[in-house]
Parts: sequence; structure tokens; C-alpha cells
Amino acid sequence: MAGLLSATLYGCGSQATDATASAAANVPELPITTLDTTSAFTTSEYATIVEGKVNVDVRPQVDGYLDKIYIEEGSFVKAGQPLFKINDQPYTEQLNKDIANLHAMQSAVTSAELEVEKIKPLVANKVVADMQLKTAIAALQTAKANVEQSKAAIAASQINVGFTLVKAPVSGYIGRIPKRIGNLVGKTDTAPLTTLSDISEVYAYFSMSENDFMDFSRGNSGATLQQQLQHLLPVHLVLANGDEFNQKGRIEMVDGQFNKNTGAISLRATFPNPAAILRSGNTGKVKMTRLHNGILLVPQAATLEMQDKVFVYQVGDSNIVKRQIIDIAGSNGSNFIVKNGLKRGDKIVTAGIETLAEGSPIAPIQEKQQDTVHTSAKGK
Repeated sequence: MAGLLSATLYGCGSQATDATASAAANVPELPITTLDTTSAFTTSEYATIVEGKVNVDVRPQVDGYLDKIYIEEGSFVKAGQPLFKINDQPYTEQLNKDIANLHAMQSAVTSAELEVEKIKPLVANKVVADMQLKTAIAALQTAKANVEQSKAAIAASQINVGFTLVKAPVSGYIGRIPKRIGNLVGKTDTAPLTTLSDISEVYAYFSMSENDFMDFSRGNSGATLQQQLQHLLPVHLVLANGDEFNQKGRIEMVDGQFNKNTGAISLRATFPNPAAILRSGNTGKVKMTRLHNGILLVPQAATLEMQDKVFVYQVGDSNIVKRQIIDIAGSNGSNFIVKNGLKRGDKIVTAGIETLAEGSPIAPIQEKQQDTVHTSAKGK
């Protein structure tokens, strides 16, 4: 009887040991990491269109036939340099006519002055009535007014003659010249004579969503937006062919309001263009790098996405995992920047999460502290 009981107890103990070993064998051994705050650079890219610092439509201010073209398309000109010559004969003739009219008006003034001088003694001696002197003085004033009017007409005619020589308002590069010598040009033409671009500096305009702008303006040094812009890192310009422009730029302007239709806000980055490589109309991407301090990074391989939500498996007491939803603020290389959902000191599973279930235990086989990351990564 004692032997039978002993055998029974031995059999039960053996089964319990086997069950414990089997359960332990089913617990997956997975790597984990302990999160710590770190610093990282992120890079975002935004489509842009480049414009010259100054783009001027050169238009005629008088009507007439185009007599001369002094420049070539694409050439560089300086401010004040002659560009076009419009036939000035009608305006020169009008100027001559106005000058002749001025001479006539000046002669009329002389005659009116003589008349006044002649009547004054007659009135004093009461030979003629005082009314005649008043009439002569009024005629003199009218003659002087006519002189002033003639001078104004001459000034207007001189301006028109000057407008027949079209000069460069600023220094820059000449665009297309659609008109040719002999064409009739005028103030009402829809197309300009040419476009003049000052591209010593260029503006790269790009748009940022409201969420991106809120992240962009948060955490920058400076009490005002303008002070924050001054503390931003320089931005880069990626050209349409994928090359990076050899000059760095700075963000200098943020639009005063969001576009009601797109929900985006416009920003402007300024780039020096000493070699005149960039022209108005160039396209590309503005690449903006930002340094984030005191952030949490999680490996992208440690995350799963389901129904537009991103989550990780967080390791709790007794090495039991739970599914934790996180908010992503951007990426850095193979890591996500965590905005909400995790804190410093939390432990997460870094691999093999595809087969995990909520509340299941794991056997941690590796625990490593995060290193500070200083690599750039592509954002938007």
C-alpha cells in the first residue's frame, strides 16, 4: 500500500514538472529595449517653385512702332541700361509744338504787361476808368496762367519722349522678347516687352500643413516667430534632377494666414545665387532639418499599424506584454519619434511582435539602453 502511494505521488510530481517545463518552453524569448530620452535630427522635404528676388514685367508706357532692340534674350543688364527704342517722332513733334505754344504764351504775357503799364498812368490821371486797369490786370493773369499750362504740356511731352527709350528698372537677366523691330507696341498690350529677373538671390516658396506648422513652431528658441526663424538651422534645396544646390538658405517669411481651401500655410526660404544657376520657375524641394531634444525613439520594426493606429508591445510586471497605442511625430532613420503614448523607462519588445497577443508573457533575452541618435532622416 505504501509503495502504491509512493508511486502515485511520484507520477503526479513528474506530470507537474513536465507541465511547468512545457509552459516555460512556450514562452517566447524576445529582445526588449528600455526607452530613454535622446536627441535626433529629422529632415522634412516640401515641394517648391523658385522665383527671382525681383521679377519685373517691362512694358511700354507710350504707343508706337518698335525701332530698336538693344539686348538679347537671356543677357544680363544693369539698372538704367537701354533695352528698347520706340519711334519717338510723333512725341518729338508734339514737344516742339508745345515749346512753340509756350513762346506764344510768353509773348502774350509781355503784351499784357505793356497794356497794364500803359493804362496805369491814364487811370491815375483819370483819363480812363479804373475798370479798364482791372480788365488789363485780369488779362495779364490769364496770360501768365497760359504760360504755366504750356510749361506743364512741355513737361508731359518730354516725359513721353523719354518713355520712347525703355530702360532696365533693375539689374537682372532678360527673359523672352516676343516683339520684334517694326511691331506696334502700346500701353494696353497684354504681353510685356520682356521680363527682367534679379536672381542674385532667389525665393523658394513652399507650403506646410497645419499640423506640420504646429510642430514646426513648437520647441524653437525665441519668444516670437521671427526670433524662432532666426534660430532655425539652414535649409537645403534639392533640384529637379535630384542634385542638392550648393548654397544653403534660410527661412525668412511665414504667411500671415492659412489658405482656406487647402488648409496649408506658405513659407519662403531665401537662397544666395551668385553663379546664377537658379532661374525663376525652377522646381525642387526644400529640405529642412530640425534638431529634437528630449525625445523618445522607437524602432520602426517594433511597431505595428492597424486601422490607422500605430502601437507597440510594452513589457509590464512579470514580463506580461500589453498593446500600447503611440502617436508619431516624425521619423529618424529606422526609428519613429514618439509624441504620446510612452515615457522614459518604459520597456518595449523590439522584434518578433507579429505573433504576440495581448497579455501574453515573454522571456526577455536582451535589454539595451538607447543611444543618442544624431543622424538625419527623410520626413515628409
